[in-house]
Amino acid sequence: MTIFDAIGIAGTGVTTNRKWMDAISDNMANLNTAVSTGSDAFQARYVIAKEAGDGKGVQVGGIALGSAEGRMVYEPDHPLADEAGYVKYPDIDMGTQMTSLLMAQRAYQANLAVVDRAKEAYQAALQLGKG
Repeated sequence: MTIFDAIGIAGTGVTTNRKWMDAISDNMANLNTAVSTGSDAFQARYVIAKEAGDGKGVQVGGIALGSAEGRMVYEPDHPLADEAGYVKYPDIDMGTQMTSLLMAQRAYQANLAVVDRAKEAYQAALQLGKG
């Protein structure tokens, strides 16, 4: 593996983790999105990672959607409440999303660190060549 391979592989990790953080951001932004009980609740987004086509790195293989059933909450004063006083919210747990966000952020940072180290190694090799 060359330094350029390392940079390319780490770059695929950066891209995949960015998409993972985007999905988590969508989930957290819609955590309190209420709908009427007859509608589908916001469906959480989950990034599916897979090996890159060339075998060097990772890529997003797709986005899986969570349940549209949601959770029923009794809020009789809500404008979307049904005749029994219920509205539907997404079935998304903030704690789980925060944990996933921390994991995605750490993985993103780790991949950026690999890019930085590979760049430093390449620059050091160039300096040796000038010697």
